[in-house]
Amino acid sequence: MPARKRKVKLDKTPRRPATTPEGREHQLVSQAVDLAEQQIRSGTASSQVITHFLKLGSTRERLEQERLEHENELTRVKIDALESQKRVEELYMEALTAMRSYAGELPPPDFDDEA
Repeated sequence: MPARKRKVKLDKTPRRPATTPEGREHQLVSQAVDLAEQQIRSGTASSQVITHFLKLGSTRERLEQERLEHENELTRVKIDALESQKRVEELYMEALTAMRSYAGELPPPDFDDEA
């Protein structure tokens, strides 16, 4: 005889609607996780739901998440280095222009004292 599926009651506490698409997505994900948890506790979860959460808890998944975090940090560091390099190049150009004007190769830079 096949197992009978019981209906799972969801928490009907009204929530304030999200004001952004990201907030709405967060609300929906939260509700889906709550439903999955209730289904697992009641024994009515599908094999796909159980497999999903088993994979989330695996060592491989944790290592993959850690690798992604490191890649994101590396990308941030590279961006910071590029911005810093750009600023150094700008400073070099300003210094070269000033030296050329002091040597008489260029007209002196305009200084706007009214600003």
